[in-house]
Amino acid sequence: MLKAKMNPRVFWGASLIIGLLLLLALLAPGASDRVFQAAQAWVIDTFGWFYIAAVAGFLGLVLILAVGPTGALKLGRDDAEPDFPYISWLAMLFAAGMGIGLMYFGVAEPIQHFINPPAEQGGTFSAAREAMGITFFHYGVHAWAIYGLVGLSLAFFAYRKNLPLTLRSGLSPLLGKRVNGPLGDAVDIFAIWGTAFGIATSLGFGVSQMNSGLSYLLGIPNTVWVQVGLIAVVMAAATLSVLSGVGKGVRRLSELNLTLAVLLMIFVLAVGPTGFLFKALVQNFGFYLDHFFERSFLMYAYEPRAWMADWTLFYWAWWIAWSPFVGMFIARISRGRTVREFILNVLLVPAGFTFLWMTVFGNTAISLDMGAAAGAISQAVTADLSTALFHFLEQLPGAAITSTLAIMLVAVFFVTSADSGALVIDTIASGGADETPKWQRLYWCLLLGLVAALLLLAGGLGALQAATLVAALPFTVIMILISVGLVRQMNADLSGRTLETEAPPLSEQLKRIFSPASRKEIDRQLARAGVPALESVRDGLRDEGLAAEAVADEGGASLTVDVTEGRAFHYRLSALRRPRPALSALDAPEGRRTMEWRLSARSDDAGRARDVTGFTRDQLVEDVLDHLQRWRRG
Repeated sequence: MLKAKMNPRVFWGASLIIGLLLLLALLAPGASDRVFQAAQAWVIDTFGWFYIAAVAGFLGLVLILAVGPTGALKLGRDDAEPDFPYISWLAMLFAAGMGIGLMYFGVAEPIQHFINPPAEQGGTFSAAREAMGITFFHYGVHAWAIYGLVGLSLAFFAYRKNLPLTLRSGLSPLLGKRVNGPLGDAVDIFAIWGTAFGIATSLGFGVSQMNSGLSYLLGIPNTVWVQVGLIAVVMAAATLSVLSGVGKGVRRLSELNLTLAVLLMIFVLAVGPTGFLFKALVQNFGFYLDHFFERSFLMYAYEPRAWMADWTLFYWAWWIAWSPFVGMFIARISRGRTVREFILNVLLVPAGFTFLWMTVFGNTAISLDMGAAAGAISQAVTADLSTALFHFLEQLPGAAITSTLAIMLVAVFFVTSADSGALVIDTIASGGADETPKWQRLYWCLLLGLVAALLLLAGGLGALQAATLVAALPFTVIMILISVGLVRQMNADLSGRTLETEAPPLSEQLKRIFSPASRKEIDRQLARAGVPALESVRDGLRDEGLAAEAVADEGGASLTVDVTEGRAFHYRLSALRRPRPALSALDAPEGRRTMEWRLSARSDDAGRARDVTGFTRDQLVEDVLDHLQRWRRG
């Protein structure tokens, strides 16, 4: 019998909703498309102002949290160190966040705005300037503020407050124990819904681009059955990753993919109008900043136009729908970062890379379209978005090589997205469990591919995309509640903080980094520093007339202080065995990493164990007294 590790209400509830919506899209694709499209149009028309205000508010909030006192808080224990190297962390941000979007829309979106801008005449230099400003706005810090807020809440409550790595944990300051009931289940089901349909829709978009590339290179027919076959190949690779557990191989493939994407960008920069592109990058950024606040609140209230619903409001709803996936993924790789480091890197680094990418591909495409291509790229975009990149590369040297590289990039981005998407959904459905049976992750991986393939065959991809955007409305409300809970908990942490115990000497910290402690060394520290420290505090308390007991046992040592009104304070030191920090976000699962030993301290005033490896006797005494004082303040 298969072993399971799940929250049954969320796992099967989300599966049932996905199945019902998929069945509706299959049995009545035309009718379901009309219903969901009408619902999407109504939501955007009625609540467009709410999306604009909410996203601007999310950006303002994360900036305040970054620059204020909360920025110094750690996503984990106060002495926690980042799990993953900085470069690997950034590589996963790109791959999980915007990788596929950059490949698909790097040429297509700037050209679309160039052809049909909201406030300029299409095909002009003014339209080109506005096209890049709009593209920067849609892919800039607003999108990453949405991702960052969800990721910050997940990481903060999971790693600092020791709660499950699920969306519902962010509501615990507001709902208390009720977060484990139906309300919490509904939040997690919404998150799975948005993630599953968002990934399935993107798979559909991406295979159409791959099919267009293969048709351009090899003459393979551009048909829905070919696209279904491509989905099968991509999901087979993702399934192999799930079953084989070759984390290091997939990690290297992901980082190689990012490297190849950068090389493709450098190639376009080198063979394109290089000098013009550097000038355009500076001017595009200036235009973006100049119109930043105006566009952040722009609704065209006095001059209504459909462009707003088709573009900005659509994007804001789409980013919100995607936020559980990207937020969960960046949370999983961000333990040990400070709030300030997390927010500033998540906001600025991917957005900065995106600005460079969009300038290189978008401005080059516009320049070619106005010159040598004589409108050919615009015509390709108008006819079929998925062919835009390949018609663009056709205008540059080595088109066959670069088009082949582009197809490979899209394919590997899909493999990593599908694999990580299945991981994220399984984490939510299992109640935040770190390790789950392989069949559960395999289940979600296969379900994602099945949904995308069946919808392609039935022509219902647009209906599910619309359904995802409709689901973004209640999730926006959830994000607001998560924001309130996050601010409340961070302020509570700050108000309850006292001066931290002095850190171990530099030599001891370096030893912990490069030469992790063995069990014998931890036992030696317990005998020489831990037990004497607890006995010293016990003796001092007895001198003050308080009943206290210090006991050493095989696993560590404990101090118990009895006070009036039936209350007692407990402090325990124990040897803790844990996996060595991973080298990358896709390194081997915890259960298969090399293990190391730590001396941990746990007390009644804190819900989470603290690492006190290397602390001297006096430092441990200070730590006991510090937490006893916090407990007394209550």
